[in-house]
Amino acid sequence: MSLSYALVVTGDVYGNQATHMALEFAKALAQSEHKLNKVFFYQSGVSQASELVVPANDELHVVQKWQTLAQQHQFALETCVAAALRRGVVSEDEAKQHQLAAHNVAHSFEQVGLGSLAEALLSYDRVVQF
Repeated sequence: MSLSYALVVTGDVYGNQATHMALEFAKALAQSEHKLNKVFFYQSGVSQASELVVPANDELHVVQKWQTLAQQHQFALETCVAAALRRGVVSEDEAKQHQLAAHNVAHSFEQVGLGSLAEALLSYDRVVQF
């Protein structure tokens, strides 16, 4: 029986194991009969949507890993807009709305409201938080 999943990632882009666990779990889902529909980045997890993240040469480029995985397996990458704005992760639309000089949300990531997370909780078979 195939199940539908959403992941909620609250850990910062670097400095904790949650990010790597979420990536590995997403990869495993993508290779199974189950369907990963979205990854929702919340709280400090929104830092994973910044295109200005530059890891050290010997570190995993988390932002690129999410982008590649989402593109290959057709799932959404969403950030909570309120949490992102508080942490300086700004989409082009939000930059215009708030009259900011720049934006930094990486390609493939979309800023959405908490309603998207609520919808996932009601619609998908499983929601797993990292």
